[in-house]
Amino acid sequence: MSLLLNADFAPLVDLAAHRQALWERQRGYILERSPLLRDVWGEQEVPTRLEDIESLPLVDKELLRASQRSAPPFGAYLAADPVVVMRIHRTGGTSGEAMNLALSAADADQTAIVGARAQRASGLRPDDVVVHCLNYQMWMGGFTDHTTLEATGATVVPFGVGNPELLLRTIRDLGVTAISCTPSYPAVLEDVLATQGVLPRELGLRLGLFGGEAALDVPGFRARLEETWGFAARNSNYGVTDVMCNLAGQCEEQDALHLVALDVVHPELIDTHGRGVPWESGASGELVLTHVARDCQPLVRFRTGDIVVVESTQPCACGRTAPRFRVVDRADDMVVVRGVNVFPTSVAALVTADPSLSGEYRIVLPGPGPYDYLPLDVERSRTSQEEAAPIAARIEMAARADLRVSARVRVLDFGGLPRTEGKTRRVIRPQE
Repeated sequence: MSLLLNADFAPLVDLAAHRQALWERQRGYILERSPLLRDVWGEQEVPTRLEDIESLPLVDKELLRASQRSAPPFGAYLAADPVVVMRIHRTGGTSGEAMNLALSAADADQTAIVGARAQRASGLRPDDVVVHCLNYQMWMGGFTDHTTLEATGATVVPFGVGNPELLLRTIRDLGVTAISCTPSYPAVLEDVLATQGVLPRELGLRLGLFGGEAALDVPGFRARLEETWGFAARNSNYGVTDVMCNLAGQCEEQDALHLVALDVVHPELIDTHGRGVPWESGASGELVLTHVARDCQPLVRFRTGDIVVVESTQPCACGRTAPRFRVVDRADDMVVVRGVNVFPTSVAALVTADPSLSGEYRIVLPGPGPYDYLPLDVERSRTSQEEAAPIAARIEMAARADLRVSARVRVLDFGGLPRTEGKTRRVIRPQE
């Protein structure tokens, strides 16, 4: 008993009962096989009812990192015998040292099936040819997302990263209809196409499948992307690599994320003090996830660091019952300026709204803080001839009005900020 057929369309009450049944087995498995979680729980009674697990301590990324340092390579939360490990991945390490991730055959199969639900919701069809442009070198988003694309029945081109000129030729030669990549990667391709005198929409792509960054939720970014490329831009592969690579995706009817993994993952919300927040429409907090069916590295009450808002728990126009949520930002990307919390997505909204700017930006922090101002690098758009001083003054004024913080803005020429084929770091801290 593990996955439910078409779980994204199943009644929520049936999914809750299914998770409870899985938890009764998973609870015993973890108590027997996971030294790390046994140590975390100590003598505390582990609830048999899934809805009562909020009494258990939270688990965070640093605890897992420390465990892998002391018990390499997988940490003391590897619950399966090492011979069961079928595949090894590594996290991207964008918010700290990279982590080793172990998957059994069942874990990998589960991930592909759940991820395919999200990709399918976003509009990928069996008659599509999709080129996958994420890093295949151990990162979960590369090969694992490839398997989710394949599980939809689509034809998948495993391109990876690098050599954008060859990628553009491949799109033309193979009649590619969809692209899977980070939201920032099309800007790299746009630069190459500009040198060739080709408009992006002339490639004929009908669908852009994006994940790994929050850019699609920035006002104006999605519209610009769709206007430039002529495709439907969908947030198709939200995931938390320590839990599941792809557990939510946008459908064709709206732009929030359907949580399509409710048959094997149990969600919670917590506030800034770690207290539980009811999972209901309009609620917000940090997303906390629990595996109810996992062989290799099962986690219970894992803090994702993602701040989310539950948009609705009612059925969607697409027919899916899977609740919908939005990721507001990352808790570890938050910058505090004179007591005001500033998230990169709020900064991106300012930058994207200014027609003189390309939309690229970096927040380069000068030290460990606290900060009296927000240090912000932006760059002109490809066609802008406006002087730097008025642009900087305009963005600084917008920061005071919209973000309630002072900013020091440095305006660079177009191309002055680095482009990336993977996840783009928007907040650069001193140790990085």
